[in-house]
Amino acid sequence: MSEFRVMVIGAGLGGLCLAQGLRRSGVGVTVFERDDALLTRSQGYRLYIDPDGDLILRGALPAELYELFRATAGYPPLRIVKLDDQLNETRVLEDDPDETPISVDRRTLRQILAEGLCDHVVFGKRLVRYETSENGDGPVTAHFADGTTATGDVLVAADGINSVVRRQYLPHAQIMDSGVRQVYGKVPLNDETRALFPEVMFNVFTPLVGSRERYMGIGPHQPHEPAAQAAARLAPDAELHDGGDYMACYFGARTERFPHEDLRTLTSPQLHQLALDMTTDWHPGLRAIIEHWLPEAVFPLTLRTSIPIPAWPTSRVTLLGDAIHAMSPAGGAGANTALRDAAALAEVLARAATGEPLIPALRAYEAGMIDRGYAAVRESARDGAERYHQNPLPAA
Repeated sequence: MSEFRVMVIGAGLGGLCLAQGLRRSGVGVTVFERDDALLTRSQGYRLYIDPDGDLILRGALPAELYELFRATAGYPPLRIVKLDDQLNETRVLEDDPDETPISVDRRTLRQILAEGLCDHVVFGKRLVRYETSENGDGPVTAHFADGTTATGDVLVAADGINSVVRRQYLPHAQIMDSGVRQVYGKVPLNDETRALFPEVMFNVFTPLVGSRERYMGIGPHQPHEPAAQAAARLAPDAELHDGGDYMACYFGARTERFPHEDLRTLTSPQLHQLALDMTTDWHPGLRAIIEHWLPEAVFPLTLRTSIPIPAWPTSRVTLLGDAIHAMSPAGGAGANTALRDAAALAEVLARAATGEPLIPALRAYEAGMIDRGYAAVRESARDGAERYHQNPLPAA
């Protein structure tokens, strides 16, 4: 293990993927997570992993964990049929023969990425600030809410859209409210509930656009193998969340369409009823889907996006994923972009650990990350404005 030490703030998908990559390269890494346990908070349900994301996971994970990821993934047809709120087809996007979609449960993937990192992840560590040496050449010290500190050669912000690191390091980097709110739910798939969903909804994703700036999204997650069975076969020590087969669903609308200013003040059953109340004029089949949401599994989300900024002077503090380029989920690119960041950063930090100058290496990483990340932000914002009535990004 190298004496070179990397501190990662945040044990989300990007932070854990980075830690896995650094561990495989023999680079010392510690991940500091504010929550008391890995699955303390619900952060969503189903994710789409694109071919690049799949390659990155193959390279970052030990072989048995990569196989576990593939075994617990689903593989829906890559066809999208756009519907209206009366279940009429309005547009069909045909298959891409060069791409095989991969559907994963977010909690399951996060647990897989955390496997083998028990000595590298510290929970209950909420960062309050960091400090660097006066000339910037020395180590970085992280200060946590419990009064403890930690020191390393590099500090990586992987702490999401509300990043404490970003607020201190790049206070001019702004997060914009998109003007849209979503209510997330899911329907477990069984013999009864499968009949609620037309065949087209078992494709990779189904967007439904309604009147009065309302919409819905539906995506299946049907793992190739049950999580517990796959873990017993491939990684017996792994304890995996097993969400089973389900349909991830969300209802969204412009903020002013909701009767409540702050959806976070509502309970899950209240949010569930709100989605029903706001779709009384929709097709009965869609209403039946919402009626079958698990009431305790409903939660709200305020859609926000980063506003792209120019490159900044490189230092021993850097960022990845939503901490620097949070984006609308309309493009389905957030998780994959964070994985790309993690892979690129792991590569340059591994070189720095063997003696390559650190700052030029980080500067090269940030140049690619900024271009890649903000391109995804802009594309997702365009998609969100077109499909979901989101506010456009400010002009450059």
